[in-house]
Amino acid sequence: MLARERIIPEDFIPTRLAEDVSQPKFRAKQRKARFVAKNGTCNVAQTNIQEQGRFLQDVFTTLVDFKWLYTLIIFTMSYLCSWLLFGMIWWLIAFAHGDLDQNSDSFVPCVTSIHTFSSAFLFSIEVQVTIGFGGRMITEECPAAILCLIVQNIVGLVINAIMLGCIFMKTAQAHRRAETLIFSKHAVIAIRDSKLCFMLRVGDLRKSMIISATIKMQVVRKTTTLEGEVVPLNQIDIEMENPVGTNAVFLVSPLIISHVIDKKSPLYEISASDLHHEDLEVVVILEGVVETTGITTQARTSYLAEEILWGQRFVPVVSEEEGRYSVDYSKFGNTVKVATPSCSAKNLDQDGSLLKVRLHEPLTQKDLVRKRTNASIRFKQRLCQPVTIIKD
Repeated sequence: MLARERIIPEDFIPTRLAEDVSQPKFRAKQRKARFVAKNGTCNVAQTNIQEQGRFLQDVFTTLVDFKWLYTLIIFTMSYLCSWLLFGMIWWLIAFAHGDLDQNSDSFVPCVTSIHTFSSAFLFSIEVQVTIGFGGRMITEECPAAILCLIVQNIVGLVINAIMLGCIFMKTAQAHRRAETLIFSKHAVIAIRDSKLCFMLRVGDLRKSMIISATIKMQVVRKTTTLEGEVVPLNQIDIEMENPVGTNAVFLVSPLIISHVIDKKSPLYEISASDLHHEDLEVVVILEGVVETTGITTQARTSYLAEEILWGQRFVPVVSEEEGRYSVDYSKFGNTVKVATPSCSAKNLDQDGSLLKVRLHEPLTQKDLVRKRTNASIRFKQRLCQPVTIIKD
């Protein structure tokens, strides 16, 4: 709806706003499952948990993790059950003391004006929520009534602290702030500063900043160890190179986060033709402290192989207008084609002349073989040239 009303452009995906993402144009093969969805939710189901009691050891976190419907039901039932329980206790105290059948003016009851269970229940509500209508009051006649009054006040304070704290934490959860942290729908691979780089764009729609924001990237893929062990979700950290030189970012305007594809990169041996046949997923994690609340928030997204565009780069979105910088979010996810070799970064490192000579046209594997063959022939010709020896 927001994209339809042009409030949020369709070229980027808010981290937790849209689950239904349009399918990419290029689709090499169907992937079994996605580890992290575009909106940041993790596609992992916890099954066959034997020790369910561990969740009860951390009741507060369990209550916060519940859905709103269950939380509101527990919130309501906790108060109703406590009122009913202490209402029954007040009725029993009055029944044991004989307050229910006494009409004498000289008789001093434990609690005045309690004649039925309904009146005892109303008195329980007045005590716990400190309403105090004035019609019912405790006397000093019964020590048990005084003890019950103290216990109910303590129990009411504990219930208030837990339930109101739970409601506050659910309304102020960190992922709510992540709604306005956005990532580009696609990532790109192109030449930047004479290096082959993997790039994506990240931005913040709010004016309030994310303090100490850091970005991490991982490649998740199925691998097999040398011993034959199959790791279905092998998480490989990849280094980044962003405008401030470290993982921390100053997210005032949209930034292009880049990763130089070098020998340490898991993308080092992947070419343009191999990319869409690779079963990999690049997970991006943005984490920082919300300026207004001080709560740590985290936004996540991921890019499958078919969501990585080879030979394209992002268009500029920041411009200077009337003495200040303006950001055009309608171009946030727009890309343009640029001259980029289609070979892998490994082949570029082996023959650096490929980047200079063939930058304006894509390189194929046949071009690489032909160029290496020509280079070896020229080298052999130089070795076979006759050498002239001059004698004195």
